[in-house]
Amino acid sequence: MIPVASAFLVAAMGVLTFHMLELPLPWLLGPIFACLAAALAGVPMRGIKILNEAMRTILGVAVGATFTTTLLASMVGMWPTLLLIPLMTACIGLVGLVYFRRLWGFDFATSYYSAMPGGLQDMLVFGEEAGGNVRTLSLIHATRVMVIVVVLPFLLVWVWDADLGNPPGAPAASLGLEQLALMVFCGLAGWRLAKRIGMFGATILGPLLFAAVLALTGVLQHRPPAEAIWAAQFFIGMGVGCKYAGVTMAEVRRDVTAGLGFCVLLLILTIIFAEAIHLADLAPARETILAFAPGGQAELTVLALIVGADMAFVVAHHVLRIFVVILGAPLFARLFEKEETA
Repeated sequence: MIPVASAFLVAAMGVLTFHMLELPLPWLLGPIFACLAAALAGVPMRGIKILNEAMRTILGVAVGATFTTTLLASMVGMWPTLLLIPLMTACIGLVGLVYFRRLWGFDFATSYYSAMPGGLQDMLVFGEEAGGNVRTLSLIHATRVMVIVVVLPFLLVWVWDADLGNPPGAPAASLGLEQLALMVFCGLAGWRLAKRIGMFGATILGPLLFAAVLALTGVLQHRPPAEAIWAAQFFIGMGVGCKYAGVTMAEVRRDVTAGLGFCVLLLILTIIFAEAIHLADLAPARETILAFAPGGQAELTVLALIVGADMAFVVAHHVLRIFVVILGAPLFARLFEKEETA
């Protein structure tokens, strides 16, 4: 229990420090930076897996509650940018494979699954089955998520003057008990059902679908309260930072540095695609950055909620990216591996 208590204490100190210094997104970035610093200092930390997953359901309900018939109708017009998701995913995979294989000398499985911009757990499972280095994969993907989540808020403020200080929802005291109970039902029932049928991203997509149905029928009329979304940010930030627990200096020099270099390539690719989409007038620039940034689905959902972005646009593109990676990564891995051994 000491590592769990340490994680909570360190993350809470991060929130407090960010509040005192008036830095952006204290509930998200505060725990990330504090837990990262503590991990590098050798502090043992660990989260509670089921609690971390439960907190992600809040984001699913928050997104689902924003759905309206008008919003659904607008999704039909997203097909030009949705078609670019597989292309960008392929570009990231090819660039990353060459980068990790040639520059860092990782084996094929580790290089390939380090490059794939999918969910951390999925890439670890696929990579381990293929014979990759699980620790290296974990550190590289944790670095990818951390850098994207840390850089994007400052980019949003600098380029689009986004207000990151707005409350992400109404106070809990202003919502009726019936609405709060519906949100809890959507979160728990959607999560458990999605997990039972094997849906990827079950903690977010299951609650999202349940909440969307109730929102479209007029039963669910509010997003989760601000306190709930702050709690979700806290656990997500703590989870990202805790992934570095137990890291050694040798791993920092090799795996984390390799991950940081890859993040530079990812940001360049994201800006190229976003600029092309903006020049073609296919979508607003802010939404495009949030939709195409290859960070974690939960982390990008938080940012989109806070800045008031088009949730349907952002979520649809991230779901498609994860879908493409989960279905395509194992298939293309066999082709690349055959070519390399030929």
